[in-house]
Amino acid sequence: MKRNNIDKCRHLRKNSTDAEQTLWRILRNRQLNGFKFRRQFSIENYILDFYYPKLKLAIEADGSQHYENTNREKDDLRSNKLNKQGVTILRFSNIDILTNIEGVYLNIQQTVEKLNIPSPQSSPLQGEEEQ
Repeated sequence: MKRNNIDKCRHLRKNSTDAEQTLWRILRNRQLNGFKFRRQFSIENYILDFYYPKLKLAIEADGSQHYENTNREKDDLRSNKLNKQGVTILRFSNIDILTNIEGVYLNIQQTVEKLNIPSPQSSPLQGEEEQ
């Protein structure tokens, strides 16, 4: 799969906000349930702050500019387009990340556990071995 915005992603990784750095400290190196999150991950024209591809889970750290009307509308449009592709998006304000990282971690962990539940179709039929 060809990824767009590689240079922009690299730039964003090198210039991450304090909130993004704080969040990355708890997500990196498979620290959350062994899941490998990616940082500044590009999907189509969008760059997600953090992304776990297997579960299609995006985590966004939102600064104050995201709460202005025009930016909120852009975020909603972006979220709707990504949701249609099966991407679940968790949004946290920078303030929440910087002042309540334990609560943010628990919220992410609960979402990961909920999304990671195997569907009934994926479980083996009775009498078949799981491989």
